Amino acid sequence: MDHLQTMGKDVRVLAFRGFAESDLRRRAHATVDLLDLKTIMDTLEGWRPEAVSLVGAVRRPGFSALLSAYSLLRNMNEVREVITRGDDQVLRGAVMLLEERGHRVVGAHELAPDLVAARSLSGARSPSADDREAIGLGLDLLKSLSAFDIGQGAVIARRHVLAIEGPEGTDRMIRRVLKMRQSWFGLRRREEGGVLIKAAKRGQDLRVDMPTIGPRTVVEAAKAGLSGIAIGAGSTFVLEHERTLATADRLGLFLIAVDLPWMEDSRG
Repeated sequence: MDHLQTMGKDVRVLAFRGFAESDLRRRAHATVDLLDLKTIMDTLEGWRPEAVSLVGAVRRPGFSALLSAYSLLRNMNEVREVITRGDDQVLRGAVMLLEERGHRVVGAHELAPDLVAARSLSGARSPSADDREAIGLGLDLLKSLSAFDIGQGAVIARRHVLAIEGPEGTDRMIRRVLKMRQSWFGLRRREEGGVLIKAAKRGQDLRVDMPTIGPRTVVEAAKAGLSGIAIGAGSTFVLEHERTLATADRLGLFLIAVDLPWMEDSRG
């Protein structure tokens, strides 16, 4: 939002209750319930945007997101179906609905291409041989899991899979790793290392689910004792680019962008 406004763009934010963080809800021009489709469409019709972009953390809707939805009971079957479907399928349905109403859906990377990780992205530190082995395994893992629509990230230590991202998102996945590494007294055990690999799934529609990291991701990775972070080049958002790199340098983590062969395959 801030980035587009500095570019002189007129931006309106429609926040979803139960999904958008409190700071974003305070700045939003309107806040709606997830299943209140009439209000959503009426709001967009009033704004008449040149384009619509879906931005933010993606997860299946939980009860808190549905609690105050006016159409919850009336749409119980649809709610049950949404909760049990994969993230990509839900998002594709949202795009189809918007396009059917005449809205042009674009990816956040099209609106702010300079926030997309370049292949040259690199902090002050470099991955070790063990880290590169972990990155290779992580990429193979994420490619294999693409068909199951279960997340965009994994934490790998050498040849060991420590965690795979589920509906909880990247930060909570990393906290699971931290919890595994803590003693009963809350102190971190001596075993450390490992890499967070964050990448788009094979065949993923980047218009609606762009992998994203930022300073908070780096802090969480450091708390969990990870060595660094590897993200997909050309298909991952880096929020607050300079601050993210500076945080990685300060906390002693490497941060690099890597090519995703399956993204090249899908383009060509």
